Amino acid sequence: MLKVERVPNILVIGDLMIDEYLWGSCERISPEAPVQIVDIKKETRVLGGAGNVINNLVSLGANVGVMSVIGSDEVGHELKSMLGELGVKSFLIEQAGRKTSRKTRLMASHSQVVRYDKESKNDISPQSVQALYERFLEKINAYDIVLLSDYAKGVLTKELIEKIISYSNKKDKKVLVDPKGSDFSIYEGAYLLTPNKKEAELASGIKIENDTSLKEALSKLQEEASLGVSVITLSENGIAILEKDEVVVKPTVAREVYDVTGAGDTVLASLGFALSLEKDIYTSVEFANLAAGVVVGKIGSATVTMDEIEEYQASLHKSSIELHIKSRDEIERISDRLKKQNKKVVFTNGCFDILHKGHVSYLNVAKSFGDVLILGLNSDASVKRLKGESRPINCEDDRAYILSALECVDYVVIFDEDTPYELISKVEPDVLVKGADYEGKVVVGSDIAKQTKLVEFVDGKSTTRTIEKIQKAES
Repeated sequence: MLKVERVPNILVIGDLMIDEYLWGSCERISPEAPVQIVDIKKETRVLGGAGNVINNLVSLGANVGVMSVIGSDEVGHELKSMLGELGVKSFLIEQAGRKTSRKTRLMASHSQVVRYDKESKNDISPQSVQALYERFLEKINAYDIVLLSDYAKGVLTKELIEKIISYSNKKDKKVLVDPKGSDFSIYEGAYLLTPNKKEAELASGIKIENDTSLKEALSKLQEEASLGVSVITLSENGIAILEKDEVVVKPTVAREVYDVTGAGDTVLASLGFALSLEKDIYTSVEFANLAAGVVVGKIGSATVTMDEIEEYQASLHKSSIELHIKSRDEIERISDRLKKQNKKVVFTNGCFDILHKGHVSYLNVAKSFGDVLILGLNSDASVKRLKGESRPINCEDDRAYILSALECVDYVVIFDEDTPYELISKVEPDVLVKGADYEGKVVVGSDIAKQTKLVEFVDGKSTTRTIEKIQKAES
């Protein structure tokens, strides 16, 4: 799983549009013509085109800037409002007479009946190209990486693409492109492109049928566009990478494919997110595969969050032990998500210095009270204050690692205070669990949790007794 040590700043440039959906039901045929009559029940609007890349970046936790050219029309004003609600920084140029793209889909019983578009598809004016490029020069230093989302609606002209890539390379900033058309040479100098197999075949003129033809297509695209890395997405087969004349295919596993709409946008966004954190290409592609695996399991253009990727990775039995060790901020976000999923959250805490049968039995019982068990672990400093200078025997990192490997423990969070009250206030658990020795005593956090449970210890099992036994054997 990708380790996010800072918030990346990512600039998206491309064709923005609004995807509008008219949802209804159809129960009769028109008497005027042999067509369905759809009774509209609901209307929804979402960002489309480059907007879906933006949505994915925001849901992953990036700071996002967007540059584009739109019309001075009602759709353009609505689009700006939607971007504002997302919290992204918009650097938009309005061009008189241009229609901002809106694609309207008529949906009856979850099936698309018809789609109609209102948009301008011609290249933006030379004045708009210059204005957008000048805005790019002003803002590029604030961003780690540049993503070009080309939907062939006229914003990314050949001249503008060339200028953006050339200047970005001078500033040592990678440019990633979701390409369109058959001439990929217009993206010359980009770090990588993200064509799917069909797009790569069209651009390279090579039918991809086996490993040999795959390498030939990757090589040709890399040569024609002078790419840093050549990549082709292979749908359910993963992503192929050519680096230093070697082809590596990173496979993906989708639990169930419902809809591939927007998967390409998710791949571009997740690759950009990982590479902006200075991850290598292989780590970045593995992350993009996981992100795509999540979105194809959703219906419609979809976004993905870090929590969903982590949960998905765990479901594929590829989750590492470290993924279960969380910071306080991370566990607060996870707790909020679990509540929205109506999961029953259980919390307990302790030192768990030398793990023994009593600990495992206690934690197993604690987990039985709900769906997810979050364990607050006393830090080394906290244990010393509670147990004395000779403790702990095992450091906090070792204790957290061992505990997170237990099947009954979902998350471990280290806390430094004498009590876990602040941590409990972040988690707001449904059930708070403590040992039976707290019978008749006030349990810290019981005023926050909905319910408090006391669990009996296994007779004769304790860390203190284990230490005493070791000391006797050594004497």
